[in-house]
Amino acid sequence: MSTNPLLQISTLKDQAVPFDLIKTEHFIPAIHQAITESKQKIEILKNQKTITFENSILALEQISETVDRASGIYFNLFSAEASEELQKLAQEISPILSAFASDISLDSDVFAKIKFVYDTRAQLKLTGEDLKLTEKMYKDFVRNGALLNSDQKEKLRALDQELSVLSPQFSENVLKATNAFELWITDKNDLAGLPDGAIEAAAISAKQKNKDSQWLFTLQGPSLIPFMTYCSNRALREKMWRASSTKSFGGEFDNSETVLKIVRLKYQRAQILGFKDHAHYALEERMAQKPETVFAFIDKLLEPSKKAAAKDLDDLKTFRKETESNAKDADSDIKPWDIAYYSEKLKEQKYSFNEEELRPYFKLENVIEGVFEHAKRLYGITFKPVTGVPVYHPDVKTFEVFDSENNNDYVGLFYMDFFPRETKKGGAWMTSYREQGLWGSEIKRPHVSIVCNFTKPTPTTPSLLSYDEVTTLFHEFGHALHGLLSKCKYKSLSGTNVFWDFVELPSQIMENWAKEKEGLDLFARHYETNAPIPNDLVEKIKRAENFQKGWMSLRQLSFAWLDMSWYSTDPATIKNVDDFETKAGDKTRLLPKENGTNMSCSFSHIFGGGYSAGYYSYKWAEVLDADAFEFFKEKGLFNKDVANKFKNTVLSQGGTKHPMDLYKEFRGREPDANSLLKRDGLV
Repeated sequence: MSTNPLLQISTLKDQAVPFDLIKTEHFIPAIHQAITESKQKIEILKNQKTITFENSILALEQISETVDRASGIYFNLFSAEASEELQKLAQEISPILSAFASDISLDSDVFAKIKFVYDTRAQLKLTGEDLKLTEKMYKDFVRNGALLNSDQKEKLRALDQELSVLSPQFSENVLKATNAFELWITDKNDLAGLPDGAIEAAAISAKQKNKDSQWLFTLQGPSLIPFMTYCSNRALREKMWRASSTKSFGGEFDNSETVLKIVRLKYQRAQILGFKDHAHYALEERMAQKPETVFAFIDKLLEPSKKAAAKDLDDLKTFRKETESNAKDADSDIKPWDIAYYSEKLKEQKYSFNEEELRPYFKLENVIEGVFEHAKRLYGITFKPVTGVPVYHPDVKTFEVFDSENNNDYVGLFYMDFFPRETKKGGAWMTSYREQGLWGSEIKRPHVSIVCNFTKPTPTTPSLLSYDEVTTLFHEFGHALHGLLSKCKYKSLSGTNVFWDFVELPSQIMENWAKEKEGLDLFARHYETNAPIPNDLVEKIKRAENFQKGWMSLRQLSFAWLDMSWYSTDPATIKNVDDFETKAGDKTRLLPKENGTNMSCSFSHIFGGGYSAGYYSYKWAEVLDADAFEFFKEKGLFNKDVANKFKNTVLSQGGTKHPMDLYKEFRGREPDANSLLKRDGLV
């Protein structure tokens, strides 16, 4: 144990994670040892004769720091750099952590200490973050079973044990199913329509598997998306689409039973805790508060979105019929694997540009400089590359962050990991290796990471991002700013520890700067000539901004509706994953559902992540960001007064106040729900 790096205080700069020393075999012993030490501290806490905020609430806030650190590193690697051996550990680590959490949350003696401080908070004159932490901890314990009787507690403990292994099992299956599919192209004619960069990347992928003069396409985003957008071979597009739309539905990595188990267990858990279903349980701690509010919100957006989406679909059908030279294809119904392909062609006809025209202006290194420059102009922070900090993969870059407007104070450590690999799950996310707040007796700055799956460089070109990848980088960087700029006292209140339907505001508002000429001018330069992006191309981007916005809005709403349907339905009435999904999707569907396909079995957000009964938060936060960004546009995109107000109310406050109070502090009023519909051209 004395040599286990997960149990030692790091000697690196700012106690950074010593990734170079950590091995898979370190995790289980470290977590066992850390839990043992935490339990010893809990016994000391329980034996305190005099109860104070410091020896109960604050002590519990800090009691599992070593456990949290070791498990946090493990689960971050599980998502970003997981060998088969490391993946397997999840089935052992998750139940251990779940049992430890239950040991604390269901201990009546521990809860008695919390309840005493909570009940006497007025007499103790608790204020500010001390009061907020007390209230949050009391509610967290209640929501995790502290008021249940002994039998109910044991049932809850058993449910939590089962659930603890299902989420990582779901994610592992999706990753393996993604990696298992390969589309090999041997005839160059089948590459017709594809951009040179996508063809070169596919050739490199094939060569890495010792196959020359062939091309390999996979279900990873940088391979799948260009293929579906540009490949003129309809049969191959269908093959790729069906592979993507059947991930973990049937076969070796089937998630059907896992989905049913998750919804059943979460339903039972919610009922034991006194809630109608998991949606009611989850939404108690969200801005929306109850399912009825979410369904009403979705319905408000659904009618205009579906109407606009139907027109978008009709436009595609008409365009396809007018332009398709193959009479058989022209007369056949449009299919899901046609949407991206014909959308791109229609956009090119309407606005005289296609997405590939933009790539040369979005060299990854330039876009990184761009988001850093945005952070500097808005919030006065700078990013400096740092050496001597170990990383978990050679692709990962590290930066120290400083406050240039406040004595160049240290803000935190920032990791960036951009390229896909077979050991990394798909998508993009922000995470932390150390939350900002009190660790021991010292308030420490955060260690934040963003992880993406972007277009990789090739021997002939650097990493040239699609416009969608650019906005994704801005989005995740917005999350990172929320973590980095936190100025809270306690970790559990800091950074992104806010209501789930508020956490997307800092990320989604950042996307807006990548849509404005003033923002693009800071980084969009041709990778060969260094020429700035032409004004006419920026104008085309702006004119095309609402192109097929109805279809995209309906797509997001369909995911939100499916999520809420899963978690607000009595699972006893659900016999089959696909039958349920098909019925739930009727309300939002415009194209017939294709037999044999299923989205739920790879819906990682709600079954492998934390968005259960929360996927609506993306649209909810779009309302907030549309309304908030209007303030910036009124005063100036880089107006320091507005930026400081956003920084000091939203970005730095974490969960120390109710999010609506924070928003009203920034905006001076509640958000206008029509802002999103207006921005998207849906009203």
